Formats: sequence, C-alpha cells, structure tokens
Amino acid sequence: MPQLARRLFVLPPDLEGAARSWIDHGERTPRAARYASSVILLRDSPTGLETWLGYRPGSSPLGVLAFPGGSLDASDDDAIGWLGPSPQYWAEQMGTADVGLARRHVVGAIRELFEETGVLLAGPDMSSTVEATSSQEWMRARVAVADQEKTLSGLLSKRGLFLRTDLLKPLVNWRSPDFSHHRFDTRYFAATVPMNQQPTLLESKGVWGRWVCATKVIAERETTNLGDEVGQENTVGLTLSQLLVPGSEIMLEKMAAANGCIAYLSYKRKPHVYQPTLVEEDGKLMLEVEAAKTVAGDPQRDR
Repeated sequence: MPQLARRLFVLPPDLEGAARSWIDHGERTPRAARYASSVILLRDSPTGLETWLGYRPGSSPLGVLAFPGGSLDASDDDAIGWLGPSPQYWAEQMGTADVGLARRHVVGAIRELFEETGVLLAGPDMSSTVEATSSQEWMRARVAVADQEKTLSGLLSKRGLFLRTDLLKPLVNWRSPDFSHHRFDTRYFAATVPMNQQPTLLESKGVWGRWVCATKVIAERETTNLGDEVGQENTVGLTLSQLLVPGSEIMLEKMAAANGCIAYLSYKRKPHVYQPTLVEEDGKLMLEVEAAKTVAGDPQRDR
C-alpha cells in the first residue's frame, strides 16, 4: 500500500458558507451522505490520456466540473441482465461486506454514465456491445431514464441487452466533507468507450461537456482557462481546484502521470476511502486530504 501524504486543496467557493457555519457553531453531526457512483471515461491521444468532464448546474457534491455520475436511486435495485464479475466480486473489490450495495453502485454507475453521456456499457453477450447510441431514439431513452419515466432494466430487457460489468474498473471511494450540506459517498469507476459509441450531452439538460487532456488540464491548473471556456457564472475566472472536488483533481493527476489507458486501468488498487477534513492554514480555510503522491508512469506509488 503506498504511503499517504498530506495534501491541501483550496475550498471551493460554494462550500465556504457551510465551512464557516461549521466552525462558528461548533462541529455538529454530519448530514447523512447519499450513495453515488461516477465513471471516468478514458481514451488515449497523442498528448496523453483524455477523460470526459461535464458541467454540473447547481451545487453538486461531485463538483462544478465532474466526471459523469450521480446519486443511486431505487431502480438500481431492480432485477437486471448481468454479464461479467458477480456482485460478490465487486463487493470484495470495493472493500465492503454489503453485496447488495456493491451491486447498486455498479448498476448506478452504468445508468448514470448512460444518462449523462449516452455511453452504454451493455451488450447481447460478453463479446459485443451495443452500437450507435447517439441516435434520436437512444436520446429519447436517455431522457426517459433520467426523468425516471423508464428504468434502465426495462430499457435493456426490451432490447435483449445485459450490463457489461466487465467493462468497469473500480477506482476509489470519495466522501464529501462532514460540513457539507449535500454529501455524497461516491464510488468511482473507470471505463473506455465501447466501439462505435461517442459521448454526447443529454438533450435539454447538458450545458457543457467534452474530452479534456489530463496532462494539459493539470499543467494549466493555476490558470482559469478551463473555467473560462465553460463560460458559466460559477466557472469564469476560477482555477481548477475551485471547479473540482479534491478527489477529481487527484484522479486527474494520476491520469496525467499514467502511460496510457491500459497502464491506468491495469494498475492494482486497494480499497481506500478519501475524505477531506477542514483545516485552517494562515487564517485561510482549506481541505486536507491524505492521498498517495504521484509519479510519472505509476499513478499511486509514493515518491
């Protein structure tokens, strides 16, 4: 297990009020965290690993800019066609004894990825995946699932499709800080885009989303380039740390340091919970996280 190092991150603007209140009124019992899943989409490019980032309106526990994801919902418990590793396997990979919860996280991850990007990790068998999910028919299906008018299990059953859980790789468990008003207990996964699929924004709900080069984003982390490009009131003029939760920034660092998709996905990770704590440094509130240092080519080894 890599040695963990103390890391400090700026406090995102939308958390400042909650942080001050937490300190001024004394620490209280944290609000319950909702379970959530998120998927990091990956692809290789000449300049390094690329991943899909999207803008999240409102105050999301995943960050203003984040990987596709969201909270689990009741339909994630529905019976569903399943291919790949068993829920028991997933529970072991996640370091939990709750097999049902592990299963919900996997289903929720594939559902959220489909809703937000149209990328569907499903197929009729273990050797193929559904293709051309960018059509208007599929867009209507995405909207229906996002609006909870239809369920993912019903959608797949109607088309003779099964979840391809073998296409997911478990990453980390990220929990929102105790002082947050809206807290997520998020399981992150990684996946590459199946053949003949491309991520697209959800019609009527998508504001901004695109492939970004992890190396470039990290190199420009102190600039406001990305926030200015997104062009929203709560992104313009902000640096990377003000747009992302620390967990996302740490994962981007590791992508930037990895030598391609295969290297990143094949790295052996042990279950670990990352949760930032509120600290005051020179009169300034910051988030402290214990995370492995990053070196080029090896995303989690200590220096």
